[in-house]
Amino acid sequence: MTGARLVRENPARPTERVGAVPVTAPDQVDAVVRAAQHEFHDRAASTLTERLAELGEAADRLDLRRAELAALLARESGKPVTDCRGEITFAATYLRWVCTNAPRVLAPTLVDDALGKLISTPAPYGVIAAITPWNAPIILAVLKLGPALAAGNTVVLKPSPLAPLAVTEVAALLPGVRVVHGGAELVTALVAHPLVGKVSFTGGGQAGRSIAATAGSALTPVVLELGGNDPAVFLDDFALSPADYERLVLASFATAGQVCMAAKRLYVPNQRLDEFIECYRAAARRILVVGDPAIDEVTMGPVVTRAAVGRMSELLADAGRRGGTVLRLAEIPSGDGYFVTPALALDLPDDADLVCQEQFGPLVPILGYTSEQEALARANDSELGLGASVWSADEDRAFTFAARIEAGFTFVNTHNRTGMSLRAPFGGTKRSGFGREYADEGLREYVRTIVAHAPAAFRAGGTGMLPARAYPAASA
Repeated sequence: MTGARLVRENPARPTERVGAVPVTAPDQVDAVVRAAQHEFHDRAASTLTERLAELGEAADRLDLRRAELAALLARESGKPVTDCRGEITFAATYLRWVCTNAPRVLAPTLVDDALGKLISTPAPYGVIAAITPWNAPIILAVLKLGPALAAGNTVVLKPSPLAPLAVTEVAALLPGVRVVHGGAELVTALVAHPLVGKVSFTGGGQAGRSIAATAGSALTPVVLELGGNDPAVFLDDFALSPADYERLVLASFATAGQVCMAAKRLYVPNQRLDEFIECYRAAARRILVVGDPAIDEVTMGPVVTRAAVGRMSELLADAGRRGGTVLRLAEIPSGDGYFVTPALALDLPDDADLVCQEQFGPLVPILGYTSEQEALARANDSELGLGASVWSADEDRAFTFAARIEAGFTFVNTHNRTGMSLRAPFGGTKRSGFGREYADEGLREYVRTIVAHAPAAFRAGGTGMLPARAYPAASA
């Protein structure tokens, strides 16, 4: 390490130093990756059963340290401590899901029939470079670490400088993981290293493009889960209870809106717009409590940096210039914390910045529409396609509409974390990336398929020649 330290402040009290981690210089990456490669070879003799036992023990240790790690995560990220506890519980749950399902998903397959014998074996890549964001650092790291380690890989983890502390503690619970800290130059050196077998990145589009370009030059495969400008479409028969509205409010304002799959654009039929806004504001008054994330009653903390505050100010200014009406939903505490008033924006055109860009903050546009086809076209009018939701009293109607939305994951009658499932693969379309996390697909991202094949013609008793029909016809 360089001797330099990366210091993390508390977004709720920026003068408070939460902790620090050592910075890794780009020229130190080679030694780290080579050590990970050496450990990969050492672990080659380990069995899947042994590796899953390690993951199960790590899940147990996460449970034991939940309160301590949640308090640390809340202070460094600004996320409410109740959310942080939930994140850690979910990470432990996911590790146990990997332990239960990896034996099935990662098992070799054998076919032995009249065409021959074929064995397909999942094999690890070697060293995985995992690059993770700040907004859910523990679960988003564990989504990579769990499958990668189960498959027999080792991992070099590069967390975000904006939340490096708690996730480093979690990584120390898992054998086969090395952690490096730094910025863009470090990422480039890690992704470009010839011994890195695969790269998995969750984060913003600009960084994703850079990582994909660097990995492409080395012909290194990548998984990219990038941003989203996720629409929520309410069909004209939607029926929401007060509790549903509260769930919807949190779908947009959890983590102060800084979630890739948050509900970021709300499309509501014009004839029901006034009703929707009234019920939504009432729910926000009940559920949104903005303040110090260390307090259990708080449901929304600050945004992560002073720059994020400035970005929200720019979006509000643009909304004002475009004729928008801003409805504030809650009061924010006084002081120098990075707090932004949660708000709705009405009457905006579709080319307003708050509509056509991912805001990644606690400002949400509500947009009226006339016809279902219009709503679909406007929802799909984005270069991003991570998540979406459809709300209808008729579930079949909602699923029919969902099939036409250009998104990798569409929630039905819910949105954001309440709609996630460990069995459901999650990832984007269009400029929101490729590859999947969760589910069987998330496990398979960290293995290559190795094949051994004996054609029937060359096995004992075979003819020694392939039949003519084994070759395609000239017209095929």
